[in-house]
Amino acid sequence: MSEVAVSEARNRLAEVIEESRRSGEPISVTRRGRRVAVIIDSDAFDRLVEIADDVEDRRELEAARAEDDYVPWDDVKAMLGLE
Repeated sequence: MSEVAVSEARNRLAEVIEESRRSGEPISVTRRGRRVAVIIDSDAFDRLVEIADDVEDRRELEAARAEDDYVPWDDVKAMLGLE
């Protein structure tokens, strides 16, 4: 992952964004050597959000199953008259 200082990112923001978009790699923005932000292509960000949502959905499903607090899909279809 590439790094760029906050001051440099401020001065060449459009170039840094384009570099991340073109390479598909995130770019760390640092202040005093510590990462404070990450610039990432919007498509990559969308994929990460989708993956995180899927993981959260699976976690919630597992919790519901553990508590026996769910309705099986076949029962839902039957209730809705979709069978």
